[in-house]
This record gives sequence, C-alpha cells and structure tokens, in this order.
Amino acid sequence: MEKEKNESEATVHKALLLEKTGLRLATWTEKWFPDALVFALAGIVIVFCFGLLIGESPTKLALEGGKSFWVLIPFTMQMAMIIIGGFVVATSPPVYRLIRLLASVPKTGRGAVAYVAVFSMLTSLVSWGFSLIFSGLLVRELSGRVKGMDYRAAGAAAYLGLGAVWALGLSSSAALMMATKGAIPPKLFEISGLIPLTQTIFIWPTILTALILILVSATIAYWSAPSPEHAKTAEDFGIRFEPVDISLEPRQKPGEWLEYKPVLTVLIAALLIWYLVDVFQKSPTGALAALNLNTYNLIFITLGMLLHWRLKRFIHAVARSVPATGGVLIQFPFYAVIFGMIVGTGITKWLADLFMSITTKGTYPFLVALYSSILGVFIPSGGSKWVIEAPYILQAAIGHQVNLGWVVQIYNAAEAIPNLLNPFWMLPLLGILQVKARDLVGYSTFQMFIHIPIVFFLCWLFAQFIPYIPPVK
Repeated sequence: MEKEKNESEATVHKALLLEKTGLRLATWTEKWFPDALVFALAGIVIVFCFGLLIGESPTKLALEGGKSFWVLIPFTMQMAMIIIGGFVVATSPPVYRLIRLLASVPKTGRGAVAYVAVFSMLTSLVSWGFSLIFSGLLVRELSGRVKGMDYRAAGAAAYLGLGAVWALGLSSSAALMMATKGAIPPKLFEISGLIPLTQTIFIWPTILTALILILVSATIAYWSAPSPEHAKTAEDFGIRFEPVDISLEPRQKPGEWLEYKPVLTVLIAALLIWYLVDVFQKSPTGALAALNLNTYNLIFITLGMLLHWRLKRFIHAVARSVPATGGVLIQFPFYAVIFGMIVGTGITKWLADLFMSITTKGTYPFLVALYSSILGVFIPSGGSKWVIEAPYILQAAIGHQVNLGWVVQIYNAAEAIPNLLNPFWMLPLLGILQVKARDLVGYSTFQMFIHIPIVFFLCWLFAQFIPYIPPVK
C-alpha cells in the first residue's frame, strides 16, 4: 500500500510539473513571441549576413534574393489550394455534422485537449490542409461544450498534426516529389533516381515512428493542459463561437437556378473523377506514383463539390476559406528570397562541402535530422526546402550507403519539428480560432522539446536496419 501511495504521489507530481511548464511557456510566449511574418523577414537578414561571413558579395545576395521573389508562386498557389480544399471539405454539411458529433464525446478539459491532438495527427496523415481546418473546427465546437478546457492548449493540440507526423503521411511533399519522375529536378534525378512511396511512406519504420509520436504527443498534450482552475477558456479570450452556418438563403432570382441545383456539381465532379481514375490507372510506375500535390488538390476540390452538393454552398465555403490563405500568400514570396540567396550563391556549395566533411555513416542520420530541423526554422516548406537540401544530402547518403528512402523520411520526421516553433503553417488555424500565434506556441514549443530527442533517436536507429538500395533510374 505504501509503495502504491508513493507511486501515485510521484505521478501527481509529474503531472503538476508538466502543467506548470506548459503554463509558464504559454505565459512567456503570449508576451514575447512575434508575428509569423517576423520569422520570414528575420530569416532573410540572417541568411544575408551568413552569406557575407563566408565571402559572398552583398550585391549578388541582394540580386539573387530579389529575382527569386516570385519563384515559388506555383507552389504558393498549391499550398493555398490545399487550405481551400481542406476548408471546403471540413465545412461541408456531412463532415461538419461529424465534427459536431465528435465534439460530444470529451467530458473533461484535459481529455478534450488530448482528443483534439489525436484527431489532428490522424487527419494530418491524410492531408495537412484538411487537418488544420478539421481540428480548428473541432476546437471551436468543444470550446462551447467542455467546461474548463484551456483554449490555448486545445489550439496547440490542433496544430500537432503539422508539428509531428504530417510529413510521414500521404501529403508529404518530399516523398511525393521523389516518387514522381516528372516532379524531380533533372539534376537531382541524376543523383537519386526514382524513390517510390513503397520505400518511404509505406515502410514499417515510418509507420512505427508515426505511432510513437502520436502516443507521446497525445500524452504530453493531456498532462501539460492546465487544470480547470488554471485554464484560460475561449470566453476568457472574449471569444464565443456560433455554429458554422451551413444553411442556404432562399433563391431570389431566376438566374440563380443552377446555383441551387446539384446538376453542375455532379456533372463536373463526375468528369474530374473520370480523369483521376484514368491518371491512377495509367500511371507507368503504379497508382501511388500518381499522388502529387496537384492530384491531392484536385481530389479535395472534387470531394468538396460533392459534399456541398449545391454550387451555392460550395461557393460560400470557398469564400470563407480565402482569409485563411492570407498568411501563405504574403509570406511565401519572402521565403523565396531566402531560397534564392541560398541556391543562387555559394552558400549551397559551402554547406554541401561542410556536410560531406563532418558526416560518417554512423553520424549521418543524426546530422541530417539536426540540419533539416534548423533550416526548417527559416524555410518552413517541406517541398521547396527539400529541393535545397536533397542534392548534397542524397549524394552523401549514397557515399555512406544509407537507404535513400529512409533519408527522405529522416528529412520528413525532422522537418516537422520546427513547425512547432515557427508559426507559419499555424496561420490558417489562427484564423479559425481567432487568436495569435503567441497564444498557442508555448504549448507547441513544449512538445518540440519532447519531440527532438525522440525523433533524432528513431531516425538514427532505423537507419541501422534498413538495407541500402542503389538509385533506380
């Protein structure tokens, strides 16, 4: 009995410690954490200064950065469409009813926070854009139902998909790129060849890593959430949500007839489904190779049209989703400036030479994870950042005989970590929850401190067991 009592007291002490740590971080970040755009602009300054330190011309740095301002516009549009597609699907009547049904399950504040964390991570394995909107709407519903739920901790839990496992799932930009020959830059293809999804997403170390991160993250989310007496609820923020209005106003003009009938949505959706089926059937390297950002976006837009059924409702959903894309639209060009300064000057070669000189087969997985995490603070883009890193990372992997598919997954697992600190991808969620990044990032940063040793260890461990496969061209 005495032993059980001591164990119980120890458990309570650890829970209180996690709660106090979460509260302290939340309080600090609410006061000191800057806006997401500050990270982008600060990143430009830091990379510029770094370039000067290694001997680059300030003129060249400025010109390469400036002329790259619009380079990522296609990718920016793809990212915006992911947000729109995810929002449209998540706010459709069937999915929104599901969200409201799910919101009736949790009964305690801490239980609700952990509940959001689990759904955020599970949905992010399908689509990070859908995860953000789905989880944000779930928090909104829970905020009016569960007394004593800390709104900050719940919001941070809704962001865990982007900060933990999204890149290990089906919407991984790097994995999808390397599985599609047409998406791989020619110079990179010469190094890596094709890396199918069966060597990245669909291998047992990836699945086990995702499962471990989900369990750990949900546990931390539960115990770090404040107890009801310390919780800061949505009402404390002056926020009170009404249910999302999925009704349609009555038709008033004859010209609106087609907007209120499902004729066009069904016909267009059928045409797009026909096209998608053909794409998957005729993919020369298998159906999985047809998965890319464009295919994903088309699937979600098509599904959104069908779920909204009537064109008028679909149009309303798109209009409501657009404000959530604002941060992406204005910040991505500034990240493109960073991209331009790195790839357009000697910074890339300097980093490549350094990377080759300091890695061995044993230290390679750890250093890839560390490097990807650090760079991710300044370039929070799984796809465009991979293009920067991949040439010298994969070249070193071939030299060290490390499995190339697992290298992609090392990058993916580590690349998600800085998202917990850098609030760039938090922007759509912030719009839905009507809060600032500083309100949530204390709890997400706490998760980051836990994730770093776990992710780095798993990246190193599994690299020892997966056999090397030469590039397939």
